[in-house]
Amino acid sequence: MFTGIIEEKGQVVAVEPTGDSARLSVRGPIVTSDAAHGDSIAVNGVCLTVVAVDDGVFTVDVIKESLDRSSLGGLKEGSAVNLERAVRADQRLGGHIVQGHVDGTAVLRSREPGESWDNLRFSLSGELSRYVAEKGSIAIDGISLTVTTVDDESFGVSLIPTTLKLTTMGELQVGDLVNIEVDVIAKYVERLVVRQ
Repeated sequence: MFTGIIEEKGQVVAVEPTGDSARLSVRGPIVTSDAAHGDSIAVNGVCLTVVAVDDGVFTVDVIKESLDRSSLGGLKEGSAVNLERAVRADQRLGGHIVQGHVDGTAVLRSREPGESWDNLRFSLSGELSRYVAEKGSIAIDGISLTVTTVDDESFGVSLIPTTLKLTTMGELQVGDLVNIEVDVIAKYVERLVVRQ
């Protein structure tokens, strides 16, 4: 489990296609400071298992399911990525419950700079829109954010300067693809209600 509070912005140092999957190596000195084989690190919101760590770089295998459901297939050497280690039971839950199980992708539709923040609007598929609520939580590329507006085809978020500086959101351009994880609680509530 993760919190959606990004620990550092990492950099992809290698992408090695392996048939219908890929091996990804990422530089992240903070997240590798105590990382070991088998640990979980979220890369742009996708929970991945560390298979090797060497001098501030960790390596993960990305299976076809993750490549199909996320934007990880578009990463290349030099790409910036958001990184977060799995939360420990004795830590504060600063964001919201983020599983690292991406539900799909969205495209940045618009970006409006404010005086000290930016307002961003993203596309939203009909199948995911039912899980998104105004003032509810959503994870975009692994970042825990509060939804400011929502309709059947899109949603908006507002980003403070810290988020713009310390995550990939500061560099995001209209048309860019991002990973979306909706609130897991909404999915469980729907399943319980539908089963009755």
